[in-house]
Amino acid sequence: MLINGKEISKQIKEDIKKEVELLKEEGKRVPCLAVILIGDDPASQVYVRNKIRACEFVGMKSMTISKDASFTQEELLALIDSLNKNEEVDGILVQLPVPDHIDEQAIIEAIDPSKDVDGFHPSNIAKLVLNEDGFVPCTPQGMMCMLDAINYDLDGKEVVVVGRSNIVGKPVSLLCLHRNATVTIAHSHTEYLRDVTKRADVLIAAIGKPKFFDSSYVKEGAVVLDVGMNRDENNKLCGDVDFDDVVDKVQAITPVPGGVGPMTIALLMSNTLKSYKAR
Repeated sequence: MLINGKEISKQIKEDIKKEVELLKEEGKRVPCLAVILIGDDPASQVYVRNKIRACEFVGMKSMTISKDASFTQEELLALIDSLNKNEEVDGILVQLPVPDHIDEQAIIEAIDPSKDVDGFHPSNIAKLVLNEDGFVPCTPQGMMCMLDAINYDLDGKEVVVVGRSNIVGKPVSLLCLHRNATVTIAHSHTEYLRDVTKRADVLIAAIGKPKFFDSSYVKEGAVVLDVGMNRDENNKLCGDVDFDDVVDKVQAITPVPGGVGPMTIALLMSNTLKSYKAR
């Protein structure tokens, strides 16, 4: 089974669009997402454009603030402070990575946790650890939605997450734990990685190595969620999983592109609406 992230994310955005249209009909302010882009990284520019398009699709207001790479940390902190105080802004997102002279963690911590729609602020991470209501990082949250879409119950299942980043690996591990899965976090220092991943009922691949996981790493009938976004030897987009080699062995798998990626932006819209409702 192919887990179609494009279709699932489209339905999420359609539902949000209906809610925003109702707000407009009632004469209310619509949700607003502020996106800050520092520098001219091409990939970041693409991501920001996609977020703006998603806002337009669901009917939200987007505020894009672009600054060149010389923009200082002090100036950025002042900008974030002004957005924190702006009652018309519901979500604040600083597109990462930022230039080297800016302390990324200091920027994340400067965002009001109630507007932290990326879910990266320590306050929201703490709520995730404690299984309290807060903002959850969009990519891990999107993966849970994908499992829900195929009616997959994690209770009692063995999940192996390969990757321990603060953005994907650690948060998705916690989300799976909250659903009563048995979770193993593997990484670049894991010995006998193949033996570990072959135990997984659900394999979450998030290491950034193109087509690293072939069928020898995957259990028969497993569910595979591929977070990777790489270029193969022919410069085509591919994931961390060798899709063609694995697809016939598994119960369900996400493609790249068209899998986990679209879910991230859909959940960003969802988090922005959630922030709006809480204001």
